[in-house]
Amino acid sequence: MSSPTRRRILVRTLAVLSATVIVATLSGCARAGTASTSASLGDTGKEVDNVTVALPGSLSNLYTGIESGILNYNIAALTQEGLVGLDSSGNIVPALATSWTQPDSTTYVYELRDDAKFQNGDAVTAEDVAFSITEAQDATLSPNLAYYLSDVTSVEVTGEHEVTIKLSGPNAAFQKNMSVAGAAFITQKKFWQNYDGKVGTSTSLLLGTGPYKVTSFTPDSGLTLERVDTWWGGVPKVKKITVKFITDENTRYLAAQSGDVDVAFNVPVAQVSQWNSLADFRVEKVNDLSYVGLNFDTRVAPFDDENVRKAIAYAIDKDTIVTNLLQGNGEVATSIATPESLQSVYSADDARAKLASITQYDYDLTEAKAALAASSHPDGFTAELTYPSTGPQLGTAAQAIAQSLKEIGITLKVTEKPISEWLATLGDGTHGIGYMWYFSTTGDPAEVPAYLLSTGNISGFENADVQSLLTQAGSETDASKRIDLIIQAEQIQADNAINVPLWWGKSLTAFSNKIGLADYSAFSFVTSWGASLYSAG
Repeated sequence: MSSPTRRRILVRTLAVLSATVIVATLSGCARAGTASTSASLGDTGKEVDNVTVALPGSLSNLYTGIESGILNYNIAALTQEGLVGLDSSGNIVPALATSWTQPDSTTYVYELRDDAKFQNGDAVTAEDVAFSITEAQDATLSPNLAYYLSDVTSVEVTGEHEVTIKLSGPNAAFQKNMSVAGAAFITQKKFWQNYDGKVGTSTSLLLGTGPYKVTSFTPDSGLTLERVDTWWGGVPKVKKITVKFITDENTRYLAAQSGDVDVAFNVPVAQVSQWNSLADFRVEKVNDLSYVGLNFDTRVAPFDDENVRKAIAYAIDKDTIVTNLLQGNGEVATSIATPESLQSVYSADDARAKLASITQYDYDLTEAKAALAASSHPDGFTAELTYPSTGPQLGTAAQAIAQSLKEIGITLKVTEKPISEWLATLGDGTHGIGYMWYFSTTGDPAEVPAYLLSTGNISGFENADVQSLLTQAGSETDASKRIDLIIQAEQIQADNAINVPLWWGKSLTAFSNKIGLADYSAFSFVTSWGASLYSAG
């Protein structure tokens, strides 16, 4: 894989992993022991002076082009907007563009709002929009967004409030990429040039069109955001959002206990009862578009042997991991794509049935031993599986996997690493077995499969049929046919046991009963979510 593409994907995955459960942040309930949600909490209509959010990871840069993880995406969504947005079901809705047309399969014409303003009060121009997208294409200034826009051949101002974008070929995912869930983070040309493109720092901050502006940022510590009256969508109820980076799970709990935190992300399974015992907090879980699985680097022995990979796949008791170790806070995965990503075509049950049709490796130690016996390492071997310190549940599952593999003669050393060090092990040519933990921001059915299977993937898996299927899926406009193509690609990878799906994740988030969130869903935090917060009573 080329270095810009690899950097873009891995840096995004870094924060995706450190965020772990961000998309459920402001779910809802009422007092401990009840089962209310934000939808059932009454809106008092009062303004809120401040909401403090504790994140389980930290940020070193706020610009998604430099550090493009889920935390960056969720923070950027407070202050920036794209041409389009996503609603609570992941459907495309207007944002800075009020409407758009597609004269042909590779041309998109966006009509912009005539009342949109940046947070400094300046009007948004078509030139600002075109400039922002063009700069996002720059692999030097925006290395982690350029990948999304590699097929954009031109971005032109074609009217006072009109921008036209042309692609080199049809791209079914392009429209969602024009949101802040993808690669469109519109900023002011003058602001960008004033800092020579080096934005997102403690001195440059961010400038966008969203309901909040960043007023201070201390890398690896936290940031503050204040509401503005320039947003076309209205003035938010919450005046200020204070974000604290609190990586230690016990410290987050103590902060909530003392009243210093209103929302806490990534509640460990083992701490749920503690959080629920707090008088004015609740913990809620929700499917969060995340995928967890094992990934094999086929360039590293003995994982270049298909039978070795299948032996490991058969030796994993996924049902027990999800039921006992995760205590049900996850769902056994049958594929890389999540059921929710198929919702534009299939119901929840039909999506699960469709994905379950892909080849499965059910827990069977007899089959596992047989596969290993037929491999180039019939007597077993020793390998290392690393996991990020931000994902304790991955460590717990890794220990269970190691115990199972021991029964077939494979010794698996489980090692916890700081997330940056863990990230460096992916596709490093040394670690033949690793975790993949990916949060989808767009909910597109091809987002995660394309990352794990496209040319240059971290497994070194190069299959002409898979690439052809993914290419076809990229240009297919019929959603049902597109999903079928993706499933066919997954079927080939499953037959080769390149990735072993383990579970689709659920978010566990502690939330103060004083705050509610309108229209909460898995997509809430890649929208202008601050404007949906309200005083609950």
